[in-house]
Amino acid sequence: MVEDAAGMLVGAREAGVHRFLVPGTTLADSEAAVKLAGEHEDVWAAVGIHPHEAKEFDPTRDGAALERLARQPRVAAIGEVGLDFHYDFSPRERQVAVLEWMLDLAVRLSLPVILHNRESGPEMLRLLRALRRRDRPGVFHSFTEDEFYGRQAIDLGYLISFSGMITFKAAGNIRAAAAGLPLESMLIETDTPYLAPVPHRGNPNEPAFVVETARKLAEIKGTTLENVAAATSRNFNLLFTKTESEKLTTDR
Repeated sequence: MVEDAAGMLVGAREAGVHRFLVPGTTLADSEAAVKLAGEHEDVWAAVGIHPHEAKEFDPTRDGAALERLARQPRVAAIGEVGLDFHYDFSPRERQVAVLEWMLDLAVRLSLPVILHNRESGPEMLRLLRALRRRDRPGVFHSFTEDEFYGRQAIDLGYLISFSGMITFKAAGNIRAAAAGLPLESMLIETDTPYLAPVPHRGNPNEPAFVVETARKLAEIKGTTLENVAAATSRNFNLLFTKTESEKLTTDR
């Protein structure tokens, strides 16, 4: 968890960012995210085990603790969870087993999932297609697949989230996917402290920088920054807000 989270939130608010979701990657991170969300009314938490950490998570031993966190009122999602077949820091079979447990938890608690998906696209779609269909099931975080894959994800009800990578010179493939997919199914994100967008590359990322990602997405889509902000903010509220009264408040 970032040490100067409160200061970063102030900077982000001054930049025009007004609603935040902080995901966990371990039990400890998830606890810290819940604590931070409890201290700021515009911050929500997500709890989960990242695929890199799946080897350390035993549902029999640790599942009850994670579920207790997931049931906290300021928790809006299960994440960051998923598969990473690029680094394979956890055995693939353990990644799959832990993701299945997390997906089941999300279904039981009616929470969306924040999905990490790196070089694991076919297996991810296989797992998601095995689930019963439901409204607002989640989002593919920091999307790096192509347009065809994105449309398959959208057909399953998922949103597609773009990070600062869309500003990178070498990320033409990601920009091509963003150009072909509908804005109505998109989010934008920081992935703090990683993937700082141009012109902040080389620095730790922070929420205020998401404005640059939005600016680039507007350029790619041939629309205005205001339209991107409105569409992605509405998608965020629809996906992560837990009650109708909160949706009405945040949509104003």
